[in-house]
Amino acid sequence: MRIDTRITPEQLTLSAQRVISLAAEKSLELNKTWDATHGAPVFTAEGKYTTRGWTQWTHGFQFGIPLLVYEVTDQPEFLAIGRHKTLEHMPVHLTHRGVHDHGFNIVSTYGALARLMHKGLIPFNEWELATYQTALKVSAAVQAMRWSETAYGHGYIYSFNGPQSLFCDTLRTLRSLALGHGLGHRLHSERDAEISLLDRLVQHIRTTARFNVFFGDGRDIYDHPGRVAHESIFNPADGCYRCPSSQQGYSPFTTWTRGLAWILCGSAELLEWIESRPSGEFDPYGGLEEIRHLLRRMAKVTADYYIDGLTALDGIPFWDDGAPGLVYLEGWRDKNSVPENPWEPVDSSAAAISAQGLIRLGLLLKEDRYLQAGLTAAQTLFAEPYLCTNSSHQGLLLHSVYHRPNGWDHIPANSKIPQGESSMWGDYHLVELSVLILSLHPGSKLYCFFPDE
Repeated sequence: MRIDTRITPEQLTLSAQRVISLAAEKSLELNKTWDATHGAPVFTAEGKYTTRGWTQWTHGFQFGIPLLVYEVTDQPEFLAIGRHKTLEHMPVHLTHRGVHDHGFNIVSTYGALARLMHKGLIPFNEWELATYQTALKVSAAVQAMRWSETAYGHGYIYSFNGPQSLFCDTLRTLRSLALGHGLGHRLHSERDAEISLLDRLVQHIRTTARFNVFFGDGRDIYDHPGRVAHESIFNPADGCYRCPSSQQGYSPFTTWTRGLAWILCGSAELLEWIESRPSGEFDPYGGLEEIRHLLRRMAKVTADYYIDGLTALDGIPFWDDGAPGLVYLEGWRDKNSVPENPWEPVDSSAAAISAQGLIRLGLLLKEDRYLQAGLTAAQTLFAEPYLCTNSSHQGLLLHSVYHRPNGWDHIPANSKIPQGESSMWGDYHLVELSVLILSLHPGSKLYCFFPDE
């Protein structure tokens, strides 16, 4: 990536506001036309949102977008949509034991509503706030129930694939446990055994850092700093680690770029959160400094790889760093991204997620390299060919990819690869990136997933 060292958040104000304006239009249109009996919209095909029967993990993004729009515009119709749709469609997700996605679905809806009330953007109502907080407590406990022990003294929240599976994605869903713990909640198990949500959060961080993120320590011959395994496989019988794996990436030994994005953004957000907590509460779990070190190490190694090895000059990555067609795109790191190329799709959603992580990491560590890299990627995403200005296309962020190995993404008739389509998570994270950048202005409070206390 060629980092623009001169760009400032203020210079991106108009572009970020344009994203919010387009998101408002597209959110209203989708709210009017989407048939809820089809489940959650996942990605577009020929410019129209469609679904995919895997899990309903994008519902929270669908209803979280209007809440983010309301946060910036103060237009009550978006609050009404977000609030009504949350109460209508999200309760089933609160007690969903079969997924690792509570931090996506619940924090983007109930969490956003609670945060908006804390900010004074929703009039305070004791019982309404209690409703949102109770939902967050329930979600955190249910997510923490999905637990596997390992042979190494620390366990993990297992993915929807089963007890053997640790996804890198889940690091960002730890926001659910963070909010539940912050509200004083605990998980109760057999014989009223109390299980600390913070304990499970910290254990999951340790397991992810040890097995899903590579630091150049020679774990295998493909171990280079910043590589991320989408999935780590454990033997459920004895808890021993077996191998890296991947569901949506090209191979277990390459980096699926959205997987790296979840690690980068999730680590940076959790760093922000632990700094907001009383340091003494981490003493039973190794101490604040140890946890801070793990999160910083994951965030920095993935950020450095994103900047130096994973992206084109303009900050956009392909969908996987080992995608076989990249050999035909000679020098692609030394050029701006070309989503219309004939060989491999880019993944703009990975850039939108990573840009947030880079900005947050740069602010936390006071390192301009990361902050400016995040702003550089945002500048690219806020303009064509990535920003969708076509009102007949329901998506906001173009050139997002869902599941390349399974062939789920729409390929236009005149193309050999997926291109020109959007995803609900890509749209959401572009809006969230815009809100984050607008919150960097002097006099504003930094946008975070947890409320100011």
